[in-house]
Amino acid sequence: MRMLFDIFIFIFGAVLGSFLNVCIYRLPKEEGGEDAEISIVQVPSLFLKQIRSISTPPSNCPKCKHPIRFYDNIPIVSYVLLGGKCRDCGAKISLRYPLVELLTAIACLILYRQFGLTFEFFVSLFFTALLIVISFIDLDHQIIPDILSIGGLAAGLFFAVFRPAFKVLYPKFNILDSLFGVLLGGGVLFLIALGYKFLAKREGMGGGDIKLLAMIGSFCGIKGVIFSLMAGSLFGTVVGIPVMIAKGTGTKYAIPFGPFLSFGAFLYILSGDMLIRFFLNILRV
Repeated sequence: MRMLFDIFIFIFGAVLGSFLNVCIYRLPKEEGGEDAEISIVQVPSLFLKQIRSISTPPSNCPKCKHPIRFYDNIPIVSYVLLGGKCRDCGAKISLRYPLVELLTAIACLILYRQFGLTFEFFVSLFFTALLIVISFIDLDHQIIPDILSIGGLAAGLFFAVFRPAFKVLYPKFNILDSLFGVLLGGGVLFLIALGYKFLAKREGMGGGDIKLLAMIGSFCGIKGVIFSLMAGSLFGTVVGIPVMIAKGTGTKYAIPFGPFLSFGAFLYILSGDMLIRFFLNILRV
């Protein structure tokens, strides 16, 4: 029975990943870049606008514009059966599509194993879906749409009102934890960005990263902000240095920070408290 549930959750995650692919492809076209800033009060109307842009028109091949048949839109499976090519024009389909579907399916299964079918599972899955979309948009376009970061921040605050009623988290996460996380998340990166600009005389971190960390704070609180920033910086350094060496561009090569922050946040919701205790114990030795 457990295996059947695991299979169902995996399929559900793959279907969700297919929807996330649509968001990754279409949201940047509607965003207008990070300069088109929004406030929390604008989120509801912009959210409805984005839903319309995502739902219409139906999915089609970017090259020949032929609508994708329903049986060619089965997550992961269709890509394999079609050999990674459009049925109508033979254009190559990006490997990113099945990758996002598989990544979302695995993340969904991991979260289910962690929380079961609880309120916290759905909150964490919503948060993880946001992180996946943000990461791939940042990789593709070097922007983080405000509808995702600011909208996600608002959602994190909203969920924080109800999370104390559920007994999955100890200690119980509440609205104050969320608010403090937002303040620290937005504030710490803003100060880091100002300091870098002052020392290096150029921009080193976009406003999208600052809003992303504030969003992470709304879901994970102060400890989640600190953990995500430290883990993101570590992974960013490990990946970034070899990439800059390979490119031969030195520190002037821009590497999106959003995916590393997102990975750090995902690690935190899985086992952040345990990892924090582990490192604190090492420091005490």
